[in-house]
Amino acid sequence: MSESTPTALPTVVIGAGPIGLAAAAQLVERGITPLVLEAGPTAARAVREWSHVRLFSTWAELVDPAAEKLLAPTGWVKPDSASYPTGGDWAAQYLRPLADVLGDRVRYGSHVTGVSRTGRDRVVDADRAQQPFTVHITQADGREERLSARAVIDASGTWSTPAPLGGDGLPALGEHTAADRISYRVPDLKDPAVRVRYAGKRTAVIGSGASAFTALVSLAELAKEVPGTHAVWILRRGLSGSTFGGGAADQLPARGALGLAAKAAVDNGTADAVTGFRTAAVEPSGDRLVLIGEDGRRLDPVDEAIGLTGFRPDLTFVGELRLALDERLQAPVALAPLIDPNVHSCGTVYPHGVNELSHPEQDVYLVGMKSYGRAPTFLAMTGYEQVRSIAAALAGDQEAAERVELTLPETGVCGGAGLFDEPEAAASGGCCAAPAT
Repeated sequence: MSESTPTALPTVVIGAGPIGLAAAAQLVERGITPLVLEAGPTAARAVREWSHVRLFSTWAELVDPAAEKLLAPTGWVKPDSASYPTGGDWAAQYLRPLADVLGDRVRYGSHVTGVSRTGRDRVVDADRAQQPFTVHITQADGREERLSARAVIDASGTWSTPAPLGGDGLPALGEHTAADRISYRVPDLKDPAVRVRYAGKRTAVIGSGASAFTALVSLAELAKEVPGTHAVWILRRGLSGSTFGGGAADQLPARGALGLAAKAAVDNGTADAVTGFRTAAVEPSGDRLVLIGEDGRRLDPVDEAIGLTGFRPDLTFVGELRLALDERLQAPVALAPLIDPNVHSCGTVYPHGVNELSHPEQDVYLVGMKSYGRAPTFLAMTGYEQVRSIAAALAGDQEAAERVELTLPETGVCGGAGLFDEPEAAASGGCCAAPAT
């Protein structure tokens, strides 16, 4: 870069997903030059990989306001605000047009391998804040490049790092060996090549969130068409009134309906629930798999396993930055108490921005799914509010940065410990509902 002062440099945004593109739109609205670095060949690469999954947010909640302003002059028309798109719809009808209008401010095939301060590793204090950021990139053809930036917004998400089956956070013994029978994504059962993998088979679904619900409901639909199709739903906790979410009380109706559909699959016998099971090992049994729990239980053999136990942030390329991350969630320390599933089971967090997302390293932010670390239940509109606040702060408008401009929906279910069954904690009634705004 030829610019000599940090303020003349672009703000680098890592990742051209929904939140990264929204960050770029917010920066443009503030007169700040963004440079979005995307490792894949197109925008919204992760979203395209779950293009068959229908979101439980409506279009009204999936379009960033600054992005909509940027798209308006192109003749773009916002889809029906009350309808629910699939991931494919979101990518094709909104994210791709947004990336197109951003033009050369988005660079594809640019894999970020490291971020630091120019001439300063993590240890060095001297003049640290005055140095621009240096961003190391590997291009799709293998070439290496180094860019300078005035600020860095990491919106790279967590999609590339799914959690393993093991209940201790490590891969279960034999998990790698059985990799050809284990998937970590919600299957697209409309794809003939995927459908044949699960049709007429017995499949273990490990996980307790919306992705697990979606997989269970999809397998239940397949069971209606193909006899012998059956799901074994494996939960690390027990079944309770809150297991299936808020139901009719959820302020996102489609999310509530998804939980109720998963409950119906269990109630009608299409899926069997195995509770209190924390996977320790996966063993072959002929051409099938046997899951073994930490307590020694051995489940009946299954043909396939789908691990939907969450995701983790990839922090390897930001290791030279001074980040304040919670020791449990790997989320920013000020945000972590609001989203910690050890405390909150309902998944509602009040809108937050630059104050909760700041680090000792000035002008670097983790946003979107990555800001939640290992916590679940992230909503797109949460990320849009995050980047609106950050863009305002980078523009020097602290009043706007600290102003709340969003009210988030509640699940309708609030409770205590969300990771283990602890009756005392559940009875305490600790609620994570959003306060009035």
